[in-house]
Amino acid sequence: MSKRRGLSLEEKREKILQIFYESQDFFLLKELEKLGPKKGVITQSVKDVVQSLVDDDLVSKDKIGTSVYFWSLPSCAGNQLRHVQRKLESDLENSKKKFVELVDKCNELKKGREESDERETALAELKAIELKHNELKEEMVQYADNDPAAFEAMKKAIEVAHGAANRWTDNIFTLRQWCSNNFPEAKEQLEHMYKEVYGLVSFAYMHEPINYHMT
Repeated sequence: MSKRRGLSLEEKREKILQIFYESQDFFLLKELEKLGPKKGVITQSVKDVVQSLVDDDLVSKDKIGTSVYFWSLPSCAGNQLRHVQRKLESDLENSKKKFVELVDKCNELKKGREESDERETALAELKAIELKHNELKEEMVQYADNDPAAFEAMKKAIEVAHGAANRWTDNIFTLRQWCSNNFPEAKEQLEHMYKEVYGLVSFAYMHEPINYHMT
């Protein structure tokens, strides 16, 4: 035997509304929670179902003293449904007008764009121009390294690097002299170390892959 299917939310809403319509009375939430199971709506669901009806203006509520009462009359539901119907009809009418406007605009845009030999020729020429434009852009990228501004910036960077190299060379010679004067017993070892470092620097400079000629 298959298990009985539970009520959907819409079915629960209809059942709770039946309670209001049949009695045409005012109820506290706890009273509705007792009456709900008699209509097939479990107690735990009554609160959420009632709130959904309140949100849709199908059930009214008001606080009297410390208690909150709920009520709904068939006439109220009818008025609400008629209000919804009028809104839907208004939306439909606006949508129809918008559709007609869009059709007219579409037809207006089609004017002058009818298929013809002249139009096909113009489109072909436009496509050829776009392809040429893209080719020229790619060619410009290839010559970016020869840009005068970039070359001038590179020259300035080389000048800065050259000046820094000279300063460090002077600092090395000064440090070498200071060490020789203050540590005469280590002069021979310092000279040997200096020659090794100087040799490595000279080798790196001589094998530099890029040689810039300053003008």
